[in-house]
Amino acid sequence: MKIKKIVLFLAVAFTILDASAQEKKYRVHTVAFYNFENLFDTINNPNNDDEWTPNGLQRWTSKKYNQKLENLSRVLMQIGTNEQQKEAPTFIGCSEVENRGVLEDLVKQPNLAKSDYGIVHFESPDKRGIDVGFLYLKKYFKPTIFTNIPLLVYRNKNATIKQETGSPEDKSETDKIEVTTNKRVFTRDILLVTGFLDGEEITILVNHWPSRAGGEKKSSPFREAAGRLNRKIMDSIYKVNPNAKIITMGDLNDGTSNKSVKEGIGAKLKKSEVKRFGVYNPFEQMAKEGNATLFYRDAGDIFDQILVSETLIQQDYSSFRYWKAGIFNKPFMIENTGQYKGYPLRHSANEVGFSDHFPVYLYLIKEIK
Repeated sequence: MKIKKIVLFLAVAFTILDASAQEKKYRVHTVAFYNFENLFDTINNPNNDDEWTPNGLQRWTSKKYNQKLENLSRVLMQIGTNEQQKEAPTFIGCSEVENRGVLEDLVKQPNLAKSDYGIVHFESPDKRGIDVGFLYLKKYFKPTIFTNIPLLVYRNKNATIKQETGSPEDKSETDKIEVTTNKRVFTRDILLVTGFLDGEEITILVNHWPSRAGGEKKSSPFREAAGRLNRKIMDSIYKVNPNAKIITMGDLNDGTSNKSVKEGIGAKLKKSEVKRFGVYNPFEQMAKEGNATLFYRDAGDIFDQILVSETLIQQDYSSFRYWKAGIFNKPFMIENTGQYKGYPLRHSANEVGFSDHFPVYLYLIKEIK
């Protein structure tokens, strides 16, 4: 009887040890995107920033600016952190930044300085003077290529002009004719960054698509063009490297089910729907479940999205793959009283907030042998 008990004990013990030995370990990196909402410095530059100066409409002083930087850094250092992932994001795409200087000020904040972030930024022709940017942890990511790609969209403008129709001797007769002219809509460029994450090549596109000014329907063609441009960039990359890993992120000013995302980029709701060179959007299911990154007139939506290429959703974790995604909306970032209770806590006349958007994030994981 004792021998049987000893044999059973040893069998159970070895089973537990074997299971423990087979427990897999993973390297985790967080990828984040955050619309900083009007991250302007206090200097009056020739870029339509008069509102965000000490004497401007916002009375934007150094004290307010520094508080904004502190608030943003408080959020950034926490995005995606948990028991498994204790570090700040490896990648941070951002929008609504005035210039490179504000990003330099941001990464010098005490909450972020020790992380040692690198910066990629280009000036955009946007009429508000705002750009997109990209921050990365230098110890993990080494950029090799970075460039800005303009989004060329135009607004048709009808005009009536007079055309002479009389004979060369008699120019008194004229006809009115309608002509259509194209006027460029100056918006944010797309930022492209390629480099090596722990030795693996990865490409990231950072976007801030044209707004819904003038109405969603009227402005939709501009965002549809942005979606098609993202798709074109991805296809160009695949021609060079069919196995490229690509992440496209940004404030798209459209929801997950809009034409710009579903048809322009070709994003899919389910992994099983994604074909070769396709794109998976983990935020579409979140939107269907009623989650939101921003609110307008009491309606929530997910304009802030991170999409991944088919190469990042394969089941082989010997290299970096997509794991899961989320919206970062901690209580300290949320308005808790009044008309806008539950909304993101943004800047007001009485308080320097965070942003009118919640940031989004996802994890890339790789099995450690």
